[in-house]
Amino acid sequence: MKNISFKQFDGYEYVNGGVCAALGFRAGGVYCGIKKSPADDGNDSPISNKKNDLGMIQSDVLCNAAAVYTQNKVKGAPIIVTKRNLEATGGKAKGVIVNSKNANTCNIDGEQKAEKMCELAAKYLNCKPEEVIVASTGVIGEILPIEPIEKAMPMLAMSLCVSNNDAAAEAIMTTDTFPKQVAVQFEVGGKKCRLGGMAKGSGMIHPNMATTLNFITTDCALSSKMLQAALSDVVKITYNCLTIDGDQSTNDMVSLMSSGLASNAEITDFGEDYEIFKKALYIVMMNLTRMLAKDGEGATKLIECTVSGAKDNDTAITVAKSVVASSLVKAMIFGEDANCGRIFCAVGYADADVDISKLSVDMHSAGGKIHVGENGAFVKFSEEIAAKVLAEDEIYIDISVGDGEGKATAYGCDLTYDYVKINGDYRT
Repeated sequence: MKNISFKQFDGYEYVNGGVCAALGFRAGGVYCGIKKSPADDGNDSPISNKKNDLGMIQSDVLCNAAAVYTQNKVKGAPIIVTKRNLEATGGKAKGVIVNSKNANTCNIDGEQKAEKMCELAAKYLNCKPEEVIVASTGVIGEILPIEPIEKAMPMLAMSLCVSNNDAAAEAIMTTDTFPKQVAVQFEVGGKKCRLGGMAKGSGMIHPNMATTLNFITTDCALSSKMLQAALSDVVKITYNCLTIDGDQSTNDMVSLMSSGLASNAEITDFGEDYEIFKKALYIVMMNLTRMLAKDGEGATKLIECTVSGAKDNDTAITVAKSVVASSLVKAMIFGEDANCGRIFCAVGYADADVDISKLSVDMHSAGGKIHVGENGAFVKFSEEIAAKVLAEDEIYIDISVGDGEGKATAYGCDLTYDYVKINGDYRT
């Protein structure tokens, strides 16, 4: 597993449990054989990839729920069905059924299969099919076999428990190299609340939500309307500021479910309690975003670019995303070569109104810090210190573009030889 440094926030404590950290939630995962393992081919090969490929989240109660979906015009069938389900129930859900290895996208029977998954899950979640969130990830354009999913449902249901969040997190992985989970504890109205999530994503990730599969649960009581408001706002400054390779997925979403079992007074409007919850949501989603960036396909380094001094936050977001999305910046970080003109270049072609004469650039990491630009011009720096900065696996680029109040951070990773290798034979 790649280590990731969690950022600390007063009043919020990191806890274990992922999507099971909040009261009322269970999770599980099993291998059902959506894509055959080499161990199933009749050979005696010791190699096996029998990793979980079917996962479920169950709530003890019917939850208020919200979701944000990919903006790709080509959408996976599960996206269409989940959106329809949440609209039909007025933002209510009892659980999640999700598979990996097959995206169920661009298939003539896609919606039928996604609806069937909801029907199968509903029997074990003790709810209506439309109260199920369904998701799929994997290869696009291959028919999803429903038989192994149906056969595995009893075993999947038996796996559900409050300590089985790891199995669920593994079930959603594709080319991910480690499961991604975060949970925090906080107080609202004197009541202890928890919020936790799990995510998958390694490639085909580019801004304009959604870019990955993300499932978040909380026991803090909020109306569906306020859940949606918080989720839509936080997505903009977390997942929508993440890019791995410039390809926007067809399938991915963030779903958020609230059991309300923390017994705080339900949050139905904006105010102090809402802001406390929203910050908890930001902390979890921001850290999941950082994990996703660090685990980009073939990646060896996390890149965080923070832009300040912009005329507004949207301008800062545009500039920061331009830098982390630059193939040349990404290659520079991989090669540990402080060819910082590439940063200036990426700022310059960003679709944003900035005064280049006020551009200032710093790079830092656990290995040190270098100041490379001031007032739009290069500043001499120590190549020796630069080498130490770039040798680390978390690289930070700080850019100032003036004296405005706009600020934002974007997240990405380096571009390596392995990215091409992974995607050159992704199906095989």
